[in-house]
Amino acid sequence: MSMLYANLSPPRSRVAWPMIGALIGLMAVGGLFIASATLAKVGAVSPAWYRYEHVKQVVWYGLGTGLAVAVCAVNYRLMARWSVVVYWVAMLLLGAVLVVGTTHGWGARRWIDLGPFQFQPSELAKLAFVLMLANYLSRPVNELRRGRVFLASLAMSLLPFGLILLEPDLGSALVFVPVGLVMMFVAGVPTRYLWQFLGAVGLIVALILVDIFFAPPQWQLKLQPYQRKRLMVYFGVDFVPANASDTERQRALTEYRDASHNVQQALISVGSGGLTGKGWRQGTQNALGYLPRAVAHNDFIFSVIAEESGFVGSVVVLALYTVILFTGIRIAGQARDRLGKLLAVGVVALWFGHVFINIGMNIRLTPVTGIPLPLLSYGGTSVLCSLIAAGLLQNIQLYRDY
Repeated sequence: MSMLYANLSPPRSRVAWPMIGALIGLMAVGGLFIASATLAKVGAVSPAWYRYEHVKQVVWYGLGTGLAVAVCAVNYRLMARWSVVVYWVAMLLLGAVLVVGTTHGWGARRWIDLGPFQFQPSELAKLAFVLMLANYLSRPVNELRRGRVFLASLAMSLLPFGLILLEPDLGSALVFVPVGLVMMFVAGVPTRYLWQFLGAVGLIVALILVDIFFAPPQWQLKLQPYQRKRLMVYFGVDFVPANASDTERQRALTEYRDASHNVQQALISVGSGGLTGKGWRQGTQNALGYLPRAVAHNDFIFSVIAEESGFVGSVVVLALYTVILFTGIRIAGQARDRLGKLLAVGVVALWFGHVFINIGMNIRLTPVTGIPLPLLSYGGTSVLCSLIAAGLLQNIQLYRDY
């Protein structure tokens, strides 16, 4: 049977062309605006052409497209048989990055240095988790009613959550729980388990926020300083302590301006774009460095797009993502087995989480995190995993009857 799955060639009429068109559109937009965001910082001595970020991004697009095509060549049911191996390899890499990972200025270990490039295990872990959980939940419906199945599914979510939280990378860690809950809900896990878990999570979050903002310093959770400041900025909490002296008040106000700078400049960038934008490479927020150049081409790429292409360009980007997400939902609805349905739902939930959180932090709907915008933010690992995820959706469409 394995050989049968491997050798059958599905008809080309099954190819989800709208999704492919949307992916190509996002890659074109990403290449153009990463160039706009990064060329502004080129100094008097320009690097070799192959060192430009937009050139490297195009290379990643090519490699990712090749991997997506390769993924389409193997029936997803065969890949699911290796889901346990892939999942634990990803967990081992998450553990390895805590030991040998590259440390950046803010103290986070998120990348493994492989010489010419850096690899971010958390991106691979997201795909491995979706594949593992989809395979586990594709069991008979009557088994899903057992509490141990829910607990095992929850453990699959919380293990990568905890390992990534230790890096620390709160944004990437938070993706696992909602994606897992969506997949469990679609699979048919009793909703009472899900509501009980959500209630517990809500209580814990409330206690954490009270601890962060109101507890004495010696009782507060040991968050990274930048994490605490981001949360305080998001919730509008005053940095100025009670009964502060003039010196302390001035220092607190300076810290608030520094912590909120990226968010404020991103909002200005989005708002200043108007209807049609200022034109490619004409965005003053980016060109003059008000939108920090270290993050303009990755975390805040949407702000660059909004400033230079305006409301029209922003809507085009959202429309491209909508095509991909709705195509994924349609593929999930047409899947002939539970595995294909759950795998498609997991990929759609993963993409939606990234799009919502990243664009949300650009317009202050969500706190600032390091979540990349799929195919638009600069980064090799993110691009490769995003295109592999799209390849999985195409695979489910192609092999639904095989």
